[in-house]
Amino acid sequence: MIFLGLKMKIQHEETETKGSFYILAEDEKIAELTYSKAGNDKIILDHTEVSDKHRGESLGKKLVYHSVDFARKHNLKILPLCPYARAVFSKNKDIRDVT
Repeated sequence: MIFLGLKMKIQHEETETKGSFYILAEDEKIAELTYSKAGNDKIILDHTEVSDKHRGESLGKKLVYHSVDFARKHNLKILPLCPYARAVFSKNKDIRDVT
């Protein structure tokens, strides 16, 4: 879990085939990045969503970077199918080692 401030933190949920990284603010989910597992060594970033109230706060980008840290820690590759995640990868060379 990564804390973004006193009242926001990134959390992670995972099932056998899917998962998500999400940000809670005062127990409300305000941003989420979902993924699907593709075998034992790859995750596919499916969808990024940020509540209207929190747009422009770089929360989606923080979730993408968190997924990169997760992939590095677990020796995974990422396939960014989500248009937002794909744009973050295309603009930031420092995270492309996991693609």
